[in-house]
Amino acid sequence: MDINKPVHINSMNFEKVIRKGIVLVDFWAPWCSPCRAMEPVLDDLASHLEGKGLITKINVDENPSISSRYGIFSIPTMIIFHDGKEFRRFTGGQSSEKLQKIITDQYNNTI
Repeated sequence: MDINKPVHINSMNFEKVIRKGIVLVDFWAPWCSPCRAMEPVLDDLASHLEGKGLITKINVDENPSISSRYGIFSIPTMIIFHDGKEFRRFTGGQSSEKLQKIITDQYNNTI
C-alpha cells in the first residue's frame, strides 16, 4: 500500500483501515465534480503527511451501507478518524494545508 497516495477502500476493509491511527476518509463519487476537484488536494496531502496519517477514499455509490451509517448526504464529505473514532468532519472542498494542520496537530497530541 502506497501511503503517499490516497488509498481506495470499501465496505469489506473499512473497519480494519480506520481502526488504528489517524485516517481521513473521503466519501466521493466519480460523477461528482467537486469530488474530482479534491483529487489533487488529497494527492498533495497524502504526499506531505510523512506517516502521520492515512488518506483514503470510499465510493458512496459502491458502498451505500458505510455512507448510510455515517449519514453522508452530500459529497465530498471527509471524516477524520483517530483509532476508529470520528473526530472531525468536513463537507465540501478543503485546502491541503488546513487538512494537514488538523491531522498533524492530532498526531502530535498523541505522541
